[in-house]
Amino acid sequence: MDEEARLVSDEVRVWIDQKLCTGDGLCTQYAPDVFEFGDDGLAYVKDAPDGELLTPEGAQADVSERLRLDVIDAADECPGNCIHVVRRADGTEVAGPDAG
Repeated sequence: MDEEARLVSDEVRVWIDQKLCTGDGLCTQYAPDVFEFGDDGLAYVKDAPDGELLTPEGAQADVSERLRLDVIDAADECPGNCIHVVRRADGTEVAGPDAG
């Protein structure tokens, strides 16, 4: 299985380090079901399925299978390098600043 196929099959969670968020909004373009701006102009993750904005520092949201590649792309393209995508099983970062 190639790396991209493996990433799509892994269950993942995502969180944003707001201290590094530049407010560019690329994440909201890639995955508007997962990312949204708060009143402070910074991006936050939304809880599925109700879409509640998760504003506590380090809050994580599950990512549905259909949105995984969009979320990974958002993390890879984020100018602030602040989006962290981690495997649910072991917490290993698969996309973002700490990905190996």
